[in-house]
Amino acid sequence: MSLRLYDTGTRSVRTFEPLEEGRVGMYVCGATPQASPHIGHLRSGVIYDVLLRWLRASGYEVTFARNVTDVDDKIIAVAAERGVPWFAVAEGNQRVFTQGYDLLGCLPPTIEPRATGHVPEMIVLIRRLIEKGHAYTAAGDVYFDVKSWADHYGELSNQRLENMRPTGDTPNEDAKRDPRDFALWKGAKPGEPAWETPWGDGRPGWHLECSAMATKYLGPVFDIHGGGVDLIFPHHENEIAQSRAAGDGFARYWLHNGLLTVDGEKMSKSVGNVVLLPDLLGKARPAEIRYYLASAHYRSLMDYTDAALAEAVSAYQRIEGFVTRASEVVGAGEPAGSVPEAFAAAMNDDLGVPQALATLHETVREGNSALAAGDEDAVRRDLASVRAMAGVLGLDPLSEQWTQGGGDDLRPVVDALVAVALEQRQAARARKDYASADAIRDGLADAGIVVEDTPHGARWELKRD
Repeated sequence: MSLRLYDTGTRSVRTFEPLEEGRVGMYVCGATPQASPHIGHLRSGVIYDVLLRWLRASGYEVTFARNVTDVDDKIIAVAAERGVPWFAVAEGNQRVFTQGYDLLGCLPPTIEPRATGHVPEMIVLIRRLIEKGHAYTAAGDVYFDVKSWADHYGELSNQRLENMRPTGDTPNEDAKRDPRDFALWKGAKPGEPAWETPWGDGRPGWHLECSAMATKYLGPVFDIHGGGVDLIFPHHENEIAQSRAAGDGFARYWLHNGLLTVDGEKMSKSVGNVVLLPDLLGKARPAEIRYYLASAHYRSLMDYTDAALAEAVSAYQRIEGFVTRASEVVGAGEPAGSVPEAFAAAMNDDLGVPQALATLHETVREGNSALAAGDEDAVRRDLASVRAMAGVLGLDPLSEQWTQGGGDDLRPVVDALVAVALEQRQAARARKDYASADAIRDGLADAGIVVEDTPHGARWELKRD
């Protein structure tokens, strides 16, 4: 079964056919770092990381670009409020975004372009639009003339131009030919960052930068453009308009992930329900948080609750528990060279992670049965399969991300200390000193270490709350 993806542009599930065989160009709208990332940002990061991993697992060479909007009205406003430079706000928060992505096992993009580093490309794009009659200057700003693109404007968001509201994106609304025209370039204001252009000093509009950066790194036509469903209008609609009006074919498939609410409400500072990564780390490990964020279908609305996170924690630990027990019996081995057909079919069906996880958990159940039966060949086979599927989702418990970079740096030390205690316990049991053996086990339990006696000897794990 070929990969099929829901394309917002056609409002249909389409067979994915890349522009160039074996290669994929993918652009995803990244952060506007006026604040630290919340759980919605992190969900988007995990979703497109899963897509990236599946494309690569399917044999594609992927060029993945994820931008950073490092100059913006919101960033400037936050900087003014704090009395710090605008670039300090952007850079500081972007580092937190990167740390969050890394902590949750997201692979780094091929290129992470910043708006401030691509003003020359933006100037070229504006010039092309002016020359073609799709943009004009007014009051120090440059605007896109939506009426010049009226036959196509609104196709992505399925809207008609006459039903759209004014953009309200500059203080100079009266200077526009039409209140729905959007700013490509904003004239310099006192105290704000500015770059020199043929139309006066100023800074880029939000939409312009993505068109300039995407085509610089992926070409005038590329395969996939992704982002949150809240970006369909006006951001992505405007990207399409300015890019195609300039003569670029731009993105061929448009993917949009669903939003995330908290206990049924939209996240808002005024409500006080914004969930940040540190809030989650007090309740789950990074791998468990990733499992939770990846587990729902990417296009669905996801509602965060503590109970839902706890369920995901338990589900991931079932995978982790089997992998740990199986590797103790037959060795860690290597992930299988391919995933089961049912898993692949689910992933190829518009990235159906929930169905893929069902296949993964079914294999875990089969592996646990094989462990109970002492069928080492079946255990070895199921372990390799589970690791292959979990690896596609970035969740293989034995991957370097989770064994070395996931907060378990002291594991080798603890392992050695517990091994000594277990040897002493075993010696006590051998001489039938069960009181001492139980005391050792109880002492380990008090320290948060759970001991399980198996046919292959005692094993331990950290107790999870």
